[in-house]
Amino acid sequence: QVQLVETGGGLVQPGESLKISCTASGSLFSNRGAFQVVDWYRQAPGKQREFVAKRYEYAPSVGDRFTISRDNAKNTVYLQMNDLKLEDTARYYCHIAWNGLHYWGQGTQVTVAS
Repeated sequence: QVQLVETGGGLVQPGESLKISCTASGSLFSNRGAFQVVDWYRQAPGKQREFVAKRYEYAPSVGDRFTISRDNAKNTVYLQMNDLKLEDTARYYCHIAWNGLHYWGQGTQVTVAS
C-alpha cells in the first residue's frame, strides 16, 4: 500500500554536497496531500532516529545546509545536503505519518569522512 524507496547515499568528504531521493508509491499517494507531508529522518550508529526535515521545518542541527524539495510529477522527495559534516553521518529515512500510521523506507547510508 505504501512504498518509500530512498536512493543516492554515499561516501563524501566534509564540506561536500549530496542529494538523496525518496520515491513514494502506493494507494495512499492517490491523495496528493499525502505526498506533501513525506519527511526525512536519520539515525546514526548508537543513537535514536531523529527528525531532519519536512515542509517548512528543519532540525536545528542541519539549519540552512539542507533543503527539502519535491517533484510532484515523479512522486519524489529530495534532500539536498550541503556543507556536510562528520556528524551528518547516518542512515537517512523518508517517512510519512498518515491517519495515525507511520511508514518508513529502508533508508540510504550517508557517510561523511575525511
